[in-house]
Amino acid sequence: MRKAQAKRLPLAPDGRFNDKLVTRFINNLMWDGKKSTAINIFYDAVDKVSKITSEEGYEIWKKAIANITPSVEVRSRRIGGATFQIPTEVRPDRKISLSMKWLIRYSRERNGRTMADKLANEIVAAAKGEGAAFKKKEDTHRMAEANKAFSHFKV
Repeated sequence: MRKAQAKRLPLAPDGRFNDKLVTRFINNLMWDGKKSTAINIFYDAVDKVSKITSEEGYEIWKKAIANITPSVEVRSRRIGGATFQIPTEVRPDRKISLSMKWLIRYSRERNGRTMADKLANEIVAAAKGEGAAFKKKEDTHRMAEANKAFSHFKV
């Protein structure tokens, strides 16, 4: 590394739930700097989740994030001409980042009228332990388990 690592700017908590995690999620959801659109999508999705499940939408969202948070992942490492997939623990910051990105990515790929609908359906599915984002976590864990034999090559 050539220079000092960039300082992380502190995030302001969001308006409705007063949670920095929500702000981080909204920032991940945002496209082309359209933050107010991203905020509207997220809050609409949370309202739809509470309508669907008849529980607190915010709590369901937190449960969904927890359900799709990976604990291990595989990293490629080249050793003696061969490339090995080495299972490694995921840093706490990266865990949250991955789960948010997966939830948003698979929401976008879903069928539905609006992004809020798609996000709400993916949140409900992830909270139940199903859906594409949850499957991605399971696949990541399965791949790490399959490559456990190479864990002595730690990165």
